[in-house]
Amino acid sequence: MKRRNFIRSLSLSTSAIVVAPADITSVISTTHHQKKPSHELSEDVVIAGGGMGGCAAALALLRNGLRVVMTEETDWIGGQLTQQGLSCPDEHPWIESFGATQLYRDLRMAIREYYIRHYPLTESAKANKYLNPGTGSVSRLCHEPRAALAVLNSMLAPYLGSGKLRLLLQHKIVSADTDGDKVKALKARSLQTGNEIILTAPYFIDATELGELLPLTKTEYVTGAESRQDTRELHAPEKADPNNNQAFTYCFAMDYLPGENHIIDKPKEYNRWLNLVPDLTPSWPGKLLALSYSTPSTLQPKTLGFDPTGKPTGKTLNLWNYRRIADKNNFSQGFYAGDISIVNWPQNDYFVHNIIDVNEKDFHHFIEQGKQLSLSLFYWLQTAAPRPDGGLGWPGLRLRGDVVGTADGLAKYPYIRESRRIQSVFTVLEEHVGKENRRLVAGEKAGDKAAGFFDSVGAGYYHIDLHPSTGGNNYIDFASLPFQIPLGALLPRRMKNLVPANKNIGTTHITNGCYRLHPVEWNIGEAAGMLIAYSLGKKIAPHAVREKKTILEDFQQFIRAQGIATQWPEEISNHS
Repeated sequence: MKRRNFIRSLSLSTSAIVVAPADITSVISTTHHQKKPSHELSEDVVIAGGGMGGCAAALALLRNGLRVVMTEETDWIGGQLTQQGLSCPDEHPWIESFGATQLYRDLRMAIREYYIRHYPLTESAKANKYLNPGTGSVSRLCHEPRAALAVLNSMLAPYLGSGKLRLLLQHKIVSADTDGDKVKALKARSLQTGNEIILTAPYFIDATELGELLPLTKTEYVTGAESRQDTRELHAPEKADPNNNQAFTYCFAMDYLPGENHIIDKPKEYNRWLNLVPDLTPSWPGKLLALSYSTPSTLQPKTLGFDPTGKPTGKTLNLWNYRRIADKNNFSQGFYAGDISIVNWPQNDYFVHNIIDVNEKDFHHFIEQGKQLSLSLFYWLQTAAPRPDGGLGWPGLRLRGDVVGTADGLAKYPYIRESRRIQSVFTVLEEHVGKENRRLVAGEKAGDKAAGFFDSVGAGYYHIDLHPSTGGNNYIDFASLPFQIPLGALLPRRMKNLVPANKNIGTTHITNGCYRLHPVEWNIGEAAGMLIAYSLGKKIAPHAVREKKTILEDFQQFIRAQGIATQWPEEISNHS
């Protein structure tokens, strides 16, 4: 492939931010533009995917003086925190102090500052150091997706202005050029114009939501569930199933205006979803569209509550308050017509079909079914959900597509829980991080600590949480231990210049359940960027960083100096 250096002055909008609305439907439907001549763009690092891992990797590289080009299929960066609607991040109890990188905590505080500067908060809300704009119960920081988007854009803005970062929004990687164990180039296609750009660099980062670069670059990977014989994991199935992946979810935002009628047209697949009884093992307690589900940790039937006025629903969890991202009581009177809540519930998890490694037609079809499920759930809430007064339905519920930036009311991209995963130098197993499995392997000496990794590049915590899956499994949910992120899990066994930065690292189907959450994904991306920055600076290969003790220790000091903790403080050793 002939390389050209004049690409940095391309008239094709390589550094402009595209603002036209985009969701995954338009991503798929616009990939068949007539192909036009390719241009070439060369930088130090190419990042595919502008989600949390991609943004963290980009910032790590940029602050170390490198030039980056980053592609993103939608028109919003930020992944699960923005375009997927999960602006109520799943985190651990110590997140304000430790267990995440300093940059991630800076991001969280910057979101709070954004509210203080731009929103008419009440005096008490403004004075709250740990402001939670939505007061959602799932997280200590529940906010609108656009707030996170604004902060992430502001963090990247200086590098866009200087030309150090080229951000290609609404661009999809469609092919790769490889030579043995190295990636030479990627081809990105504009989903608006069909124009193609050849992206070259010494290093490439896969921060796509589904590990899209792995098959394109012929990087060895696994999908779905490994067998117990393969991994020795306590909760692994007896038989491997590469098509058994966790559900994806099309999140949406809604508010509630009492006395008004905002009932949407009946979704075309409503009757299907209304009558669906999930075929899962162990069994699901009745219909999917109902205020009940299987308790994740015990699988016993559990009743849920729903009241969009925000009132308590007895001893049951009020789903309205669970992922509420705007609590009108935090703002001046009348500023919000009502609270805004995000719906990412068991009732709109799509686990009917696997979407990894299927043809494009089936992928598009299953994505549309996932949308129909979410729209059907919303319509059910408007028309048939039981109310505390004995009536049915809440007609005043209003779909807020403007909050998530789409016309159809659903998030721009589905919330992805499980990706392709590299065949890595080191794989994180349940025996390393699962509380019960760890004690079975290490005995009493394990105490309440996850396995220590000599090559740690970060720290995180979440219980092992697997949602219902396409292989027919009900929830798999059990205790884990505060863990480290091993560098070996970021290194493909064979490929030398491709690094994962998302849910595509070397975990298993089981351990992905605790490595897939917001702060861990950010840490993975930041560590990936730091690894490449260090490798380029020292003129050594990423794999060599791990192979020699003195180099590894120097690298770990390098990342600690930039705010990445590689272990947990001793004082949190006792936890539930």
